[in-house]
Amino acid sequence: MGTILLIINSISLFIDSNIYLLMVTKIINIPWWGLLFITPILTTFFVVMNILPSLLCKKLYDKKLNRIRNGYRLLIIFLTNIILSSIFYLVLFFKYNIDIKLLLINLLVLVPILSFVFWNGMIRVYLFSRQLGVRHRLFGFILGLIPIAHLVMLIKIIHVCHEEVIFENKKAKLNLDRKKKEVCKTKYPILLVHGIFFRDFEKVNYWGRIPEELIKNGATIYYGNHSSSLAVKDSARELANRIKDICRETGCKKVNIIAHSKGGLDSRYAISNLGMDKYVASLSMINTPNHGCMFADYLLNKAPVKLKNRVSSAYNFTLRKLGDTNPDFIAGVTDLTSPVTEKLNKEMKHSDKVYYRAYGSILKKFTSGRFPLNLTNKYVGLYDGKNDGLVGIESFPYNGECTIIESNDKRGLSHGDVIDLNRENFKGFDVREFYVSLVNELKEKGF
Repeated sequence: MGTILLIINSISLFIDSNIYLLMVTKIINIPWWGLLFITPILTTFFVVMNILPSLLCKKLYDKKLNRIRNGYRLLIIFLTNIILSSIFYLVLFFKYNIDIKLLLINLLVLVPILSFVFWNGMIRVYLFSRQLGVRHRLFGFILGLIPIAHLVMLIKIIHVCHEEVIFENKKAKLNLDRKKKEVCKTKYPILLVHGIFFRDFEKVNYWGRIPEELIKNGATIYYGNHSSSLAVKDSARELANRIKDICRETGCKKVNIIAHSKGGLDSRYAISNLGMDKYVASLSMINTPNHGCMFADYLLNKAPVKLKNRVSSAYNFTLRKLGDTNPDFIAGVTDLTSPVTEKLNKEMKHSDKVYYRAYGSILKKFTSGRFPLNLTNKYVGLYDGKNDGLVGIESFPYNGECTIIESNDKRGLSHGDVIDLNRENFKGFDVREFYVSLVNELKEKGF
């Protein structure tokens, strides 16, 4: 029914905006007084279409998705009418030899009507779509001024929004169906530990949409709240204090840590060297450089001292303003180099009290990655081989084991993709569902 209504609305709008020419050319043979009956009907269709473009469509599981669908359906109606009206005008001009003045007069009616439909749809998708992102929005504004290109971009926007509605609606239904099962309700709460150069902010979540998805499925989530860049041992001390605080405040005996990048090293040090094996049930390391990054070795060895000091000072100054007590850019990066990481590995003894897991990913096509990992992928590859844009595949394993996270297409997954950094849906891998499965496994193992 929704598709039928879309077609009816498109035809209705075409007739409404071109009825003057249709009558003049006798394509529609209606007496002038007939407009008294037709106009109210067409106007009603126009108003209803702009208010409820998804009328009679199948109900979605999320109100925001309905707003996105309303938006892209209006854009479909607009695009359809642009094409139909263009063909109609060409036929009138070349076949019927209609006066150009009549076409221009009709344009005075056509342009405002179609403009209203266009902006009604565009504002909705720009406000509510997550998958359009900055890139699509920016290109939408730029290419909107270029003939033909603006129609191509419009089709792209419609496609992205349509795919988003389908994907997110299925996910919303899935979560609703399994809500009572609480598949992520683990015995111990989940502690999410970020990597280097980030902090845990309330409004800008390092883990994207992952925490929200886990909470919907029963998980209890906490964050490390540690500094963005310190030496591993210093970050580990902050994490150790955080773990003890969580256990004391909640009454839980332990936590399950999910750590990304350097956060895995910080967590390992806290477990092995600061006695946190008593308070940690499991450690899941996501793209952690357990054996360091040779590319980091190269940068620290080759970069001029003045440049390193300048970058370090600027970074430390900025992060103090953002909440870090005493950030140390150089110390954080140094502990990611291969020699220092191997030294740390000798200090950080494996604990049989903790369940360890290591995961990693590979960015197969650098053109698929988002800035800046699309740029670093090739350079890191010169030193570390296959990599995720920052860390080489040989660096992921812990105790010789690692599960490679793969997508079902040629794109691959970057260092940022595995934590939903860009809040992006792409074919072949559902990052949120990956974490639901990861936490569900912890639950099944009794953690």
